[in-house]
Amino acid sequence: MNKRWGSRGLVRTLAFLGVVAYAMPVAVMTPALPVVQAELGASAAGAAWSITAITLSAAVATPVIGRLGDLFGALRVMRWVLPLALVGQAVTALAPNLPVLLAGRALAGVGSGVFPLAYTLIRAHGKERAISGLGVMSSMLALGGAAAWVVAGPVIDLAGWRWLVAVPATLLLVGTFLARRLPETDGSPGQRVDWWGAVLFAGWMGAGLTGLTQGLSWGWTSPGVLALAGAAVALCGVWVRVEARVPQPLMDPRMLRLRGVWTANLGSIIAGFCLMAAGVLMPLLVQAPERDGFGFGGTATDTALVALPASIAMTASGMLAALLARGIGARAVLAAGGVLTAASYAMMLALHAELWQLMAANAVRGAGLGLAYAAVATLVVAAVPMAQTGVATGVNTLLRTVGAGLGTQATAVMVAAFAGARQGFLLAFGSCAVLALGVVAAAVLAPRPAKAASPETGRLPEPAS
Repeated sequence: MNKRWGSRGLVRTLAFLGVVAYAMPVAVMTPALPVVQAELGASAAGAAWSITAITLSAAVATPVIGRLGDLFGALRVMRWVLPLALVGQAVTALAPNLPVLLAGRALAGVGSGVFPLAYTLIRAHGKERAISGLGVMSSMLALGGAAAWVVAGPVIDLAGWRWLVAVPATLLLVGTFLARRLPETDGSPGQRVDWWGAVLFAGWMGAGLTGLTQGLSWGWTSPGVLALAGAAVALCGVWVRVEARVPQPLMDPRMLRLRGVWTANLGSIIAGFCLMAAGVLMPLLVQAPERDGFGFGGTATDTALVALPASIAMTASGMLAALLARGIGARAVLAAGGVLTAASYAMMLALHAELWQLMAANAVRGAGLGLAYAAVATLVVAAVPMAQTGVATGVNTLLRTVGAGLGTQATAVMVAAFAGARQGFLLAFGSCAVLALGVVAAAVLAPRPAKAASPETGRLPEPAS
């Protein structure tokens, strides 16, 4: 490893890149949506697509970029990813209308590829701090969200939403130059990119996630949603056949069947669900009119204050997860994360009459999800050989996004079914409490470290039964 870079410096630089390339840009638009809608003359649904565009783009780009990093070297690919994300953020900040803004947001979503590339670099060069490095990277989404909410109000009020978008863009410009000094990975010389697999994957994943995100607004039985669902199923079937036949697939189907991989992916889907479920429930509950001892009639600032403990706790617990994993193992850390997340929603189910109760429950939820996210990253990396690190962690990150989309839609449907009354929130809190126990089940089903570890060769281990 380059002597200028110790493991600590490597992890810190990659963590900074994770925040400014994706974590902060994703969150930064949420508090600005009402202002963006008014300035660009967009509908509420149109403005909301500024969130959807970047998450859809990231969902498709993350595993593909991870695989490219495995093939050509993580740093080489990162040197393309960072400028593209920077251009996307610049286009967003300067957008004269909604279509241009959405294009910029979609391009900025490419920055999500920093995460699988960072996992590969940490595994290759930060071996003495690899576990803690994975935990730190897994915490960056929460840190970026917290930072965005903290700076949002003053920047929007004093300078406007465009300057809010410019904050991560300016920081990313600095990060792009810092990345040039990072150490490179070897890659896999001589292997080819499965472009057909990448195109088909983008097609079915994009269609499926678009249908999922639009189901609530269009109607689950609307022609548009049904057409997207049908296209997703058909393209997925073709993609599976292609990946099973090509000699160097984008995603080796055997990798997805590995016990250490599918259990971690299951944990990621559920954790993503529980993360975004509260993202929907907290604003609705805090800002609901007071009636019959329910609702707070609060403001957006009140909502941010209630959500902030979750971001802080998630960041802190993710960073501490490595210390716990060395003592009790990543499986136990994942189980603890599931228990804390379930307990937090149980707290919300029983105690939701005061804002401080919601803040306390959110702190517990953040701590649980921070542990869970760090643990699944560690389990995935332990389950695959070095040559598959980027694509495996990319798929895991993608499935976290899928879970988040499910959490957003499912909880919104539950609340809407009872017209925003208490019963809808109680149903959502109880459902999340039960579902979070699935993270514990994933931890129990995950292989023990001796079975999960695989050699640093290009060969995949045989799937565990």
